[in-house]
Amino acid sequence: MAERENRRGRGRNREEETPEFADRLVAINRVSKTVKGGKRFGFAALVVVGDQKGRVGFGKGKAKEVPEAIRKATEQAKRQMIRVPLREGRTLHHDIEGRHGAGKVIMRTAPEGTGIIAGGPMRAVFEMLGVKDVVSKSIGSQNPYNMIRATLNGLTKESSPRMVAQRRGKKVADILGNKSEAPASEDA
Repeated sequence: MAERENRRGRGRNREEETPEFADRLVAINRVSKTVKGGKRFGFAALVVVGDQKGRVGFGKGKAKEVPEAIRKATEQAKRQMIRVPLREGRTLHHDIEGRHGAGKVIMRTAPEGTGIIAGGPMRAVFEMLGVKDVVSKSIGSQNPYNMIRATLNGLTKESSPRMVAQRRGKKVADILGNKSEAPASEDA
């Protein structure tokens, strides 16, 4: 009995420790199964979840009722979140291309004040991620599932100067290069 209570208690603590996530319903699809007496309807939901500070994930859930499908999708999205490094907490570090199946997306870094220029499902990903300035284009599949997967595929490829410096065994300043020093070395 005490063991059962202990397990329940641990689950609650873990739930309380997780930071608050925002979620966005991207698509809901009604599907039907034809049975002897008629049709049985079910719902499939696609949800994007993020902390708006560099973590994002997506999930899909299926159920007989819409709220249950959304709940299942949200839980799955929270389980499979990825961390994406952001420049100045507002945009991407470099231009990226993401692919999944026939879906292809191009994401470009943008100057401050540009806003999120992206279509439907991609916009949801960027808003939940916390990106404020980005220009993106979806080429190919317009299926929301494939667009989100392609977007996340591209975001996983992004690397920050810190990551590149660590991989090469250098300092971040060496990777970025000081622009004021470059002309002085050319004159010498």
